[in-house]
Amino acid sequence: MTGTTANSFPNTRMRRMRRDDFSRRLMRETHLTVDSLIYPIFVVEGNGERQPVASMPGVERLPVDHLLRECETLVRLKIPAIALFPVTPKEKKTLDGRESWNPNGIAQTAVRAVKKEFPDLGIITDVALDPFTSHGQDGVIDDKGYVLNDLSVENLVRQARSHADAGADVVAPSDMMDGRIAAIRNAFETAGLADTRILAYAAKYASSFYGPFREAVGSAAQLGSGGKHTYQMDPGNSNEALREVELDISEGADMVMIKPGLPYLDIVRRIKDRFGIPTFVYQVSGEYAMIMAAAGHGWVDERAVALEALVSMKRAGADGILTYFAKRAAAWLAE
Repeated sequence: MTGTTANSFPNTRMRRMRRDDFSRRLMRETHLTVDSLIYPIFVVEGNGERQPVASMPGVERLPVDHLLRECETLVRLKIPAIALFPVTPKEKKTLDGRESWNPNGIAQTAVRAVKKEFPDLGIITDVALDPFTSHGQDGVIDDKGYVLNDLSVENLVRQARSHADAGADVVAPSDMMDGRIAAIRNAFETAGLADTRILAYAAKYASSFYGPFREAVGSAAQLGSGGKHTYQMDPGNSNEALREVELDISEGADMVMIKPGLPYLDIVRRIKDRFGIPTFVYQVSGEYAMIMAAAGHGWVDERAVALEALVSMKRAGADGILTYFAKRAAAWLAE
């Protein structure tokens, strides 16, 4: 550039460190590894075929024998944990969701089978009644359809206890009933299950991103046009999430969950900064479905976008991420 002097140029050029791959790697602040990945799996009764979930390409409902084959792959990929979500036959759904604490139910059977074959693979179980209720709500309802908190908590404790008895390493109450963490923790302590961890869905929002999940577990038809706004959080609230997390920690939660993921990363950051507790995030079904739909049309690169989304969750402060991309991401990261 003729006529310019050295003083015309900036002393600090941020692009210098971005020039080459080696220097970009050396200064990278956030690293995504397989250690952060948790793979959600839908499990069904029997020993039949895998059942594809139409709205979630690449995701299937698995009978227990197929679940074990899947776990063999996950162990090989060094994924540390799975999260099990049972699909309940319609004929076993009731008003109170009593099938949820059947010691020979889908979740309990799956836990025992996986723990026997893969004792070092972490097993997280979903503690919620909506897959088991005939109305699709996460608790017991009154004659007006309102979810009754304390009666629901009693049944959630029964469900959590049955999971722990089956060998679950972590129970994850995802219902958002008040006081359920304290009730579950007390039940575990008095039953000699003090080492069973609790992952509290502490800030679960009444989100519109859950649609494909509800199809996958078969609760969408029961819920119909009903909503869960009387117990799940309002998407417009942030300070309330801090109160919810603080309560769950005080009641005995070992870890907390924010759900959904990408639309709520500000909540993840606030919680991690405020409490420093192991903080998890769920990249939910709607987030996954959107990426897969866009990738299926060739509008985005599935691998690049999926990994970028996962890195953003780590950057926001998440320690662990429940994601339907876990298996593929683990393979990508190993390359």
